[in-house]
Amino acid sequence: MEDGRLCQWSVFRSLLAIVQWWSFNVTVIIINKWIFQNLDFKFPLSVSCVHFITSSIGAYTVIKVLKLKPLIVVDPEDRWKRIFPMSFVFCVNIVLGNVSLRYIPVSFMQTIKSFTPATTVFLQWLVWRKYFDWRIWASLVPIVGGILLTSITELSFNMFGFCAALFGCLATSTKTILAESLLHGYKFDSINTVYYMAPFATLILGVPAMLLEGNGIIEWFQTHPSPWPALIIIFSSGVLAFCLNFSIFYVIHSTTAVTFNVAGNLKVAVAVLISWMIFKNPISGLNAIGCGITLVGCTFYGYVRHMLAQQPPGTPRTPRTPRNRMEQLLPLVNNNDKLDDKV
Repeated sequence: MEDGRLCQWSVFRSLLAIVQWWSFNVTVIIINKWIFQNLDFKFPLSVSCVHFITSSIGAYTVIKVLKLKPLIVVDPEDRWKRIFPMSFVFCVNIVLGNVSLRYIPVSFMQTIKSFTPATTVFLQWLVWRKYFDWRIWASLVPIVGGILLTSITELSFNMFGFCAALFGCLATSTKTILAESLLHGYKFDSINTVYYMAPFATLILGVPAMLLEGNGIIEWFQTHPSPWPALIIIFSSGVLAFCLNFSIFYVIHSTTAVTFNVAGNLKVAVAVLISWMIFKNPISGLNAIGCGITLVGCTFYGYVRHMLAQQPPGTPRTPRTPRNRMEQLLPLVNNNDKLDDKV
């Protein structure tokens, strides 16, 4: 009886974690698109900067004031040698995501972001010379095929937005790959990651945002019929962005790696559906099929990685990197670790 109740509570907690993660994630995406499209606030650098500022304040509050999470102490020298380069890639990743939302529909942007597993594997193979099991490469075929079909049939295609989303995938992959080498020895969770990286990202992005978008924001403020309510929505998106990081911390501690992978792909489907219901962007039948193929491919990729990780020690696995190359390479990320790159 007691075991049954514990099992039921565990399932309920997992479902609750997934639902609140979905809610924050989809809400942040929809609000950001609403800001760019309906509020006519076409300044992705400034929106990203607002997110970094609110996330910095939120992480400080959680760790220093409320003490809900213990602070992971980082050596001052490591903050510049390790955290700052990661913060730069983190900043580029967020900015490119918002830039892509500025120009392309949520459905198209989310589908392209699903290309990240392919770019991660490709970069590890090309730059770090890591070898992968043939099943890994095979699992990437539907992802690439689905992305191609979706891109070709996208009725609201914009090359600038497409390139921003694609380079965003490369930035995400780079952050994933570099995390193990630059953050070696530190067991960061999502809140501590934001605590250290968001202030650096604000410093990196603050000046470019003011120089490139400052005059436009002043003009927008003077011409917009309701600037103050619009600003409240903009800052609310930053608060929700921080809550999303907190929800990620909760969900990765309440689910297994496989559940997280499947839930992540279903989250994309939910975001696509809700965005279509709100913004009514045209989606052709082939475009929807391409999106579906991509999501199925991502799920299959996660399943293959999990199966390979579960093989007994004596089972032949992915070929090892040649010894003469090993000493030159940075440590690689194990993508099956469910704490990796969920921010």
